[in-house]
Amino acid sequence: MEKITLNVSGMSCGHCENAVKTALSSLDGVAAVTVSLKEGKVDVEYAADKVSAAQMKTAIEDQGYDVA
Repeated sequence: MEKITLNVSGMSCGHCENAVKTALSSLDGVAAVTVSLKEGKVDVEYAADKVSAAQMKTAIEDQGYDVA
């Protein structure tokens, strides 16, 4: 398993946290997602052979948030 931290802007509440968590968790290969609203960071544990950072970024952006 690989780990990545994504910097996400635009998250401000529990709904935002759930939207990002749900979007990432639905991707095949994502094992765990931890969202920090205060820091604007999302930690993802994933299988690199099943999902890419680009796919994760797209999933978050599709929810209306920006990934740095």
